[in-house]
Amino acid sequence: MRKIPLTTAALAVLGLTVAVLTGCSSTSAGACERPVADPGLSDVVTVSGDFGSEATVDVYRPLTPKTTASDDVIVGEGNAITTDAQLVAVDLTVVSGEDGDAEPFFGSTRPVQLSELTKVLPGLSDGLRCATEGSRVVVALPADSIGAETAQAVGIREGDAAVAVVDLRQVYLARAQGTDVFNSGLGLPSVVRAVDGRPGVVVPDSAPPTDVVVETIIRGDGEVVTGETPVRVNYTSVGWKSKTQAQTTWDAAPPAITFGDDAPPFAESLTGQTVGSQVMVIVPGDDETLIYVVDILGTDATAAQ
Repeated sequence: MRKIPLTTAALAVLGLTVAVLTGCSSTSAGACERPVADPGLSDVVTVSGDFGSEATVDVYRPLTPKTTASDDVIVGEGNAITTDAQLVAVDLTVVSGEDGDAEPFFGSTRPVQLSELTKVLPGLSDGLRCATEGSRVVVALPADSIGAETAQAVGIREGDAAVAVVDLRQVYLARAQGTDVFNSGLGLPSVVRAVDGRPGVVVPDSAPPTDVVVETIIRGDGEVVTGETPVRVNYTSVGWKSKTQAQTTWDAAPPAITFGDDAPPFAESLTGQTVGSQVMVIVPGDDETLIYVVDILGTDATAAQ
């Protein structure tokens, strides 16, 4: 058995350079329609073993699919995948569709952008569309979707089709989702959002506050942020006086925020908030007051297990 933890180093072995992590647009499972499973896949591929561990995969060989086909062995009830930009933590088993003597490949990830996996195995993009956290998905991958370097990395022959079994241990939100919260907010900035959830800030002409202000804009229904586990966020900061964007993670990577000495100025204000929430934190400064709009996407508690 080839067992490799799919960390940054392991993904590099598969021909990838991993940016930290990137999030984009997401939705709940109820708003995403999973494609109909291929009716014949379960007849030629049988999967057993515990979720979250190496799967035992029996394939009726030779399996030579012309297009990507997928089937859900287990259906989870968590967040749905609607874009390759979402963060996921997965366990991945890959076997050759044609070479019964090839050892299976097994690896696990900490949170990574799904696109980092689909660079390795492009067919996963279609096979995992709208799949939900907690699911075990079987994806049959045609030979022309597997490059020579990837084939070598997962231990199959160049030109072979493959079967991938993906356990979705965690699927992170990529935008705040929950219940809008009314705030009187007289004299405070207002938040607007693009279709993908990216926030914008309308700054008033009034004087900035002299104390830290925290407002919950959207209240999510996920777990409570305790400060004991890293939390994944997207945030944008805007200067009150300049009325211009100072920083954003929406174009790069939702970072893992910890609550130590190196935490950003808004971190402490996230404690007690819930996953799925959007929070505005106004932090006065000597030269400039910064307005932070923070989307809480998930914690690393599940992904670390």
